[in-house]
Amino acid sequence: MSSYRIQSGDTLSALAQRYGTSVDSLMKANPQITNKDLIYAGKTLNIPGSRDSFESGTQGVRGGGAGGNSGAGDVSAPPGGAGPATRGPGGSPFDIAVSHLGKNAGSLKLEGSGVGADMEDWVPNNVNCANFVSACLEQAGQIKDSQHSASVMTLQANLDRDPNFQRVSLKDAKPGDVVSMKVGSGQHVVMFAGWKDGKPQFIGSNNINSDGSQRISYTSMNYPIMSVHQYRG
Repeated sequence: MSSYRIQSGDTLSALAQRYGTSVDSLMKANPQITNKDLIYAGKTLNIPGSRDSFESGTQGVRGGGAGGNSGAGDVSAPPGGAGPATRGPGGSPFDIAVSHLGKNAGSLKLEGSGVGADMEDWVPNNVNCANFVSACLEQAGQIKDSQHSASVMTLQANLDRDPNFQRVSLKDAKPGDVVSMKVGSGQHVVMFAGWKDGKPQFIGSNNINSDGSQRISYTSMNYPIMSVHQYRG
């Protein structure tokens, strides 16, 4: 998202029109605003939607996680063996993710039920990794709506505080475990999907479309891993 410093006389409706978004999206991107008719000059406003066109990307370019290309993205590669997937009261987040393989993040966010309904629709299509993983965990009943986050670092912190999750090493990971990675100056989050030819496989919302937007896919990435969270509830 881009940002804007609010000027005297600005209104959300005028800013929404200027930046081609909506008042509702602006409020979702700025949860500190509780009254759409009351904003303060000098405060910083997050502006969503600059790349959130909900258009399908052209297939053919395969890359890695957000922020760079590392490993191949594949919407059909089968996961390797790693034992049973973790499960919550609502099922396995891994199985839920697999059911959306091949979907563009922008299209998925428009679905009115399940994962699509839980994803925040204001999040730009090139940074939906935490938004997607959070929604899968939420659908599986492993986290609450209040723990959902479109930020990798915030989701990681929420899982650290949750007694139902425990950090484990990658060698002990199970399908559905949440894997947070360091990618350049940013971060990316996916779910562990098993092993293939001795390499860890991951499933998530990855930047594999030619326009830089994300699609739900399998990937094999070699970015530094910050944490692996396993559900133990």
